[in-house]
Amino acid sequence: MLQHFLRLFLILSVLSVGMSYVEKGSLMADSRWVLLLGSFVLSVAVVSVEIMIPKKSLQALSGIFFGIIVGLLITFPLTIVLDMLTTAFMSDAFRPVQGVDHPAIALTKVLLGIICCYYCVSFILQTKDDIRFVIPYVEFAKQVKGGRPIILDTSVIIDGRIAEICETGIIDNKLIVPRFVLHELQAVADSNDKLKRVRGRRGLDVLNKLQTLERLDVEILEPTLAKGEAGETVDLKLLALAQQLNGRVATNDYNLNKIGKVRNIDIININDLANAMKPIALPGENMSVKIIKPGEEAGQGIGYLDDGTMIVVEGGRERIGDTVNIDVTSVLQTSAGRMIFARLEGSAPPNRNPRRPAPPHRT
Repeated sequence: MLQHFLRLFLILSVLSVGMSYVEKGSLMADSRWVLLLGSFVLSVAVVSVEIMIPKKSLQALSGIFFGIIVGLLITFPLTIVLDMLTTAFMSDAFRPVQGVDHPAIALTKVLLGIICCYYCVSFILQTKDDIRFVIPYVEFAKQVKGGRPIILDTSVIIDGRIAEICETGIIDNKLIVPRFVLHELQAVADSNDKLKRVRGRRGLDVLNKLQTLERLDVEILEPTLAKGEAGETVDLKLLALAQQLNGRVATNDYNLNKIGKVRNIDIININDLANAMKPIALPGENMSVKIIKPGEEAGQGIGYLDDGTMIVVEGGRERIGDTVNIDVTSVLQTSAGRMIFARLEGSAPPNRNPRRPAPPHRT
């Protein structure tokens, strides 16, 4: 909307200059309609060139003032050049009289100022949020608490563990919930499927809980995306927003995690974080575990730690239902989590490759 008002302002300003030019009656007095039409065509041409510039996403009021200042600074040397050209190549009729410019030259300077200011403001309004100018400490990106913002995905909100993590106080970054993620969350909460409806309402409760945390800054953001990005899926919109804000995406989505890494976007996977926080078991360590069920191979039993880590116990099939002491033999870390392999305490290591008996001697 701001861009439309800016374009309308340019067109009306150029037309006003053209009308003032006609009123002065200096040049083209008999062709005033041609001059007005030319002013309109010029303004439309300037706007058309600006529209063809790829749109970006900074719309800050401070950018308007900064653009006007830069535009005026650019206009000043241009007017000096115009005076020099007028003195060198035009007749005496166009030269200043008692320090007052000829009406045609004065109006041309005004027109140059309008166009320069328009281009400078338009450039700033369409520049990325993280733009830094040559002038030190001038940055139009919004200052966020704690550094880079964390953009929440629908899956991580529904999961709920992000609220418990934030309660510990370890996160002081701003949490951003895009409006399209909130709409998706509301759609899940209003689903006809009972399970989806429960998950969606849980996600809304988690979001409300996050907003009530005193030391946490949560913002519901209405992002401004380019035309090509506005029609993309929620995942691609999240990645595009992360690039604009120089932020990180928190998610539990495996595919989103992979796509983000391909695009060199930092992804915070809550599952990876949970796996990293699980206690580490070293080979030779002794612990107790209850055997729950038989394993896939002969003699194996399966047990679980309190955090859900699966333990495969050699020789534990006969001890299903019992809590036994085990010795850890190895630990395997996979994308699905951590697996611990162990054997009953005091038992000998299993012989996986028993030597075959020698064939009978033939006589």
